[in-house]
Amino acid sequence: MSTHEVAATPGGPGSADAVARESGAAWTERYTHAVMNTFGAPQRVLVRGEGAYVWDADGNRYLDLLAGIAVNALGHAHPTLTAAISAQLGTLGHVSNFFATPTQVALAERLLELCRAPAGSRVFFTNSGTEANEAMVKMARRTGRPRILALEGAFHGRTMGALALTAKAAYREPFEPLPGGVEFLPFGDTAALEAAMADDVAAVVLEPIQGEAGVRPLPPGYLARARELTAQHGALLVLDEVQTGMGRTGAWLAHQHPHLGGGAVPDVVTLAKGLGGGFPVGAVVAFGERAATLLGPGQHGTTFGGNPVAAAAALTTIGVIERDGLLAQVTAVGEALRTGIAAAGHPLVTGVRGEGLLVAVGLRPDAAAALAARALAAGFIVNPVAPDAIRLAPPLILTAEQAADFVAFLEADGRAPADGTADAGAA
Repeated sequence: MSTHEVAATPGGPGSADAVARESGAAWTERYTHAVMNTFGAPQRVLVRGEGAYVWDADGNRYLDLLAGIAVNALGHAHPTLTAAISAQLGTLGHVSNFFATPTQVALAERLLELCRAPAGSRVFFTNSGTEANEAMVKMARRTGRPRILALEGAFHGRTMGALALTAKAAYREPFEPLPGGVEFLPFGDTAALEAAMADDVAAVVLEPIQGEAGVRPLPPGYLARARELTAQHGALLVLDEVQTGMGRTGAWLAHQHPHLGGGAVPDVVTLAKGLGGGFPVGAVVAFGERAATLLGPGQHGTTFGGNPVAAAAALTTIGVIERDGLLAQVTAVGEALRTGIAAAGHPLVTGVRGEGLLVAVGLRPDAAAALAARALAAGFIVNPVAPDAIRLAPPLILTAEQAADFVAFLEADGRAPADGTADAGAA
């Protein structure tokens, strides 16, 4: 019997009853001997999810306010999504890109529609956000121009091309030399952008809201000015909406909010994370013939990108967001969440920012890690994205009542003694 057959056998090492027999500590110990140490020790071993909640190997329940870092748009084990993936896998699971499938074509058409892309636009499918940005870098190179402009605080991925656009030195330096030609400009500084622009710029690459830098929205007017300058100099305007896209901010794409995008129409948009509702899928949307024809046959490719199961997952995720009115829910619950956090009166909280259900809780210096640990102990999964900020990126199905539970935790935590010995709350 093969290893895979053993794992699938009732009572085997990967079965549900085997999981139930082992504690979180036991699984963590096994993890340390089997999985590369690229993420550090896991905070918990999670074994099950339903809606906005997950359970660990010891039976503890958590409200998931991170959603796999803005990935699980429909929460966990959504019945419509799981049924669609199962049905597609039972029909046609994978073909090479020498062939097309109806789900792939339909998804490309839907993305062009949701992105409001003009005639001549096209889509390239990937497996992840960093792969989408890798393809985008190759598109920029195909212009024949040597310079790409990105922003300080930018995070575009960890593959080599995407990493070259990622500003954080700790991510970049171990792998230098990286692909050249990238220049980092001060965040939100229009004058610096104007000074850097010239006819040798291939692309300006922006996140409408910088997620990994602590949920920092571009200042009003910046993106619109970037569009004017790139059009003037013939450069591509690229928007990385890997984290902000697919309803995360209450619009299909963050730049579609007038106060963020100012009506700007980009040349390229990259997507992933929430696109598949938890199933790995990414996309590059090229707006118009010029951008759509930068890569030709043989110049880029992918084995799994656009496979029928991933496309079915993405189509279903889009369909559920539309059917259940989740864009409006994201807007309403996000506003309630931000308002509640601001009013909670926590002594460490300095402010709250974000859009929709991409939220940062601003904190006093170096307070984030300890507060996130207390939240986890109380049954809430959050992300200390910076020493002075906690990121919340919950499922789009989060309810107002669930958001209020986290606000209640903050209120209770704020009343606890400074040594943290008091009960901080409960799930």
